[in-house]
Amino acid sequence: MSSEADRPRDSGRGWTRRRFVGALAGVASVSTVAAAAVVRSDPSPAAPRTVPPTSGRPEETTAPTTNSSRPLFLGTYTSVEGGGKGIGLATYDSATGRITGKGAVITGVGDPSYLAVHPDGRTLYAVDEREAGRVTAVRLARNDVLGSRTTGGASPCHLSVHPSGHWLLSADYGSGSVAVHPIEASGALGERTDLVTHSSPAPGPGQQGPHAHQFITSPDGGHVLAVDLGTDTVYTYRLDESKGTLTEVSRAHTRPGAGPRHLTFHPGGRFAYLADEVDNTVTVCAYDPADGRLTPGEPQPTGTGAGTSYPAQILVTSHGSYAYLANRGHNSLTRYAVEADGARLKLLDTVPVGGDFPRHIAFSPDERLLFAANQRSSTVSVFHVDGESGELRLAGEPFTSPVAVCALPL
Repeated sequence: MSSEADRPRDSGRGWTRRRFVGALAGVASVSTVAAAAVVRSDPSPAAPRTVPPTSGRPEETTAPTTNSSRPLFLGTYTSVEGGGKGIGLATYDSATGRITGKGAVITGVGDPSYLAVHPDGRTLYAVDEREAGRVTAVRLARNDVLGSRTTGGASPCHLSVHPSGHWLLSADYGSGSVAVHPIEASGALGERTDLVTHSSPAPGPGQQGPHAHQFITSPDGGHVLAVDLGTDTVYTYRLDESKGTLTEVSRAHTRPGAGPRHLTFHPGGRFAYLADEVDNTVTVCAYDPADGRLTPGEPQPTGTGAGTSYPAQILVTSHGSYAYLANRGHNSLTRYAVEADGARLKLLDTVPVGGDFPRHIAFSPDERLLFAANQRSSTVSVFHVDGESGELRLAGEPFTSPVAVCALPL
């Protein structure tokens, strides 16, 4: 990514550095992760190699016609030229990976750049990534917008649902803050119960402030962690599940200028992997469930060579054998073998993503498919995932979707 000083800002459009980086090729959008100090506001395998993609053209069909047809929700920006009209609706074939859709959207959500679903599968949540940040709930049975709530911060870029299903966690990139909202029985959101703005440590090299990029729950459920790209810090909090309030318990500092963006836990729960956007590395971190302390190890390469490749997101298979990293500048996916019960990542290869600027990646529920939302090319690529070797094989031509920045297969 470019430096903080390069961030254009347009109060009417809510432009941020995240979106500017993605717009360098003519289309807007981007993100980052992290956390900082606390100011509380009142709630109101082998050597790396490159594998060429396969080719193929998906069939054009319309609505779901077989039991293998599954829903796919697409996040975009609505306030940029060529952007979407809301949350995009499509379907995919769980066997072939082919995506179909006729441009249907859920309207009434502004700049829904990140999406997450409730554990019960009945409600979808979206950020409204604008200067006056909001989070929105959508009932999936009829795709009804249940309403939105303010995050109390600017430009929210990530959200997740606590495993209890009772709390929504969101990260505000623009203000460097994290927020908590209660989830009602209907799936709708209540008024914010807490807001924490990161104010220390000081911003890292090239940054002018905190930029919270992710807010998730640890596998043990005992802690919630906020990744802040601007302060090169991951903050660990305890969430009071009766009140929805946060108490900081520890901080993990990456090396200055790493720009941590996205954290993913190994299913064993004792290690996590941190994608560092600014210095183009991945870091294995030890995690102690007892106190929530995260301890970063030495940064390691992404297999993309020299230069900045803006790592975006890292996934780990549920059996804990392989990890995958999206590289936006290199337009590739890196495959790692996970070794020593999660303590090591071994770089295996990189695979061309078949699009431009892969911002977000996600597995299908059975993990036989991997989806990549390519922001600059306005496409979604789908890969078959080999369950034994972890190898990726492109499943036909990418699907066209306006400024695709998030793909959520259900």
